[in-house]
Amino acid sequence: MKMEIKKPKRCGWCTGDELYEKYHDEEWGKPVMDDAKLFEFLTLETFQAGLSWVTILHKRENFRRALDNFDYRKIAKYGHTKIKALLQDSGIVRHQLKIKATITNAIAFMGIQHEYGSFSKYIWGFVDGKPIVNRFEDYRNVPANTELSDKISKDLKKRGFKFVGSTIVYSLMQAAGMVNDHEISCFKYNQVAKIKR
Repeated sequence: MKMEIKKPKRCGWCTGDELYEKYHDEEWGKPVMDDAKLFEFLTLETFQAGLSWVTILHKRENFRRALDNFDYRKIAKYGHTKIKALLQDSGIVRHQLKIKATITNAIAFMGIQHEYGSFSKYIWGFVDGKPIVNRFEDYRNVPANTELSDKISKDLKKRGFKFVGSTIVYSLMQAAGMVNDHEISCFKYNQVAKIKR
């Protein structure tokens, strides 16, 4: 008789797509303190605006190739020729405003690094360096934004960032583990809650 392999209980939003499940299991909600990784997440969230996250996830490696491995130092120097090439790249989301926003954001990102020593120190300062641990039973009850994401969004815009509305900021907070929004029945909930900085 064949033994049935029991699948771990995951958040309801990611089931059914292998890449989505892998992202959920290995990255989503895990605290990220590394500036390079935070910029990657910020860039992917920028391109995700108005699209589904799974669409962006399936294009992630194309973005990595097209955007010099998300190197904000290189992206900050992109000019007209590079923008034109990106607009012809069918592997990514060809949206002129989002491409230009990514360049603008790379410059603003380095401005924050200069002021705070790191982008990580700046962004994690909004939660005093510790993830907010929520207790949602169903992912459909998770808010799209909060008062805190409103506050961060406002501050980022003031510093020159584009495509950083409150909903995008809250998605970034979730992805980077500033909030633990795994469903409490999800196998990752307690694992993430126990991660120490």
